[in-house]
Amino acid sequence: MAGSKISASVVAAVLAGFVLTGCGGNRNAAQQQNLDRYTADEIYKRGEFELENSGDPEDAVVYFSEIERLYPYSEWAKRALIMQAYGNHKAGNYEEARGAAQRFLDTYPTDEDAAYAQYLLALSYYDQIDDVGRDQGLTFQALQGLRTVIEQYPDSEYARSSILKFDLAFDHLAAKEMEIGRYYLKQGHYVASVNRFRVVVEEFQTTTQTPEALLRLVEAYLALGLLDEAQTAGAILGHNFQSSPFYDDAFRQLRGRGLSAEVQGDSWLTNVYRQTIQGRWL
Repeated sequence: MAGSKISASVVAAVLAGFVLTGCGGNRNAAQQQNLDRYTADEIYKRGEFELENSGDPEDAVVYFSEIERLYPYSEWAKRALIMQAYGNHKAGNYEEARGAAQRFLDTYPTDEDAAYAQYLLALSYYDQIDDVGRDQGLTFQALQGLRTVIEQYPDSEYARSSILKFDLAFDHLAAKEMEIGRYYLKQGHYVASVNRFRVVVEEFQTTTQTPEALLRLVEAYLALGLLDEAQTAGAILGHNFQSSPFYDDAFRQLRGRGLSAEVQGDSWLTNVYRQTIQGRWL
């Protein structure tokens, strides 16, 4: 949407209408101009030109913002608003991108570009997801935004990308639980580590973190002397992820204690085995 091509003649006409100061129409130049002398069409085309040629998306955002101010509720203002969201996101101004995207959704909820606005809103959180060691509030916000795209705009061109990003963000949350669980395990806080690994197995079982979570449960339960639970965790790991190196490690640890990867006893892991492997939910 933001990548529309502008012909040389259009660019020349637009540039001729603007008095540029300094080197190339940067933000200061745009702000110094009396833009109310120009039509919304002219300002918009200048914004597109800056977006494609200035190297700094913020240069373009100034022009798109002026259209919203000078020509509110016009068709050009609607188009400029979504371009503000895009330009700010491209510039890494995620809070400003969210603000523009949300204004678009509030003002034009049924517009054909509403799906794109919602997608940009979700991306403004998703692209801020950092390493797993940080607070994951942004990850939850990204998941919520991506879910909205998937559920409200399932036929849009952004739905598939949202599904892929949702899965990655979901895996990110599971990785956070694993990081904390591994820390507790290393410190010998076995019950605390079990609680974290259990979250992964029960709530994030479709992520890539599950095989390791089951291995760590084997380790923690062996350390606690809860042998039935350790064997059951190994059984789930062996059934679902037998080719995983995590299973090989768990199998060696169990065998070293004279144990096998088989379901034993009646615990939360036994219920997981019944539900996910035997398909018995009662």
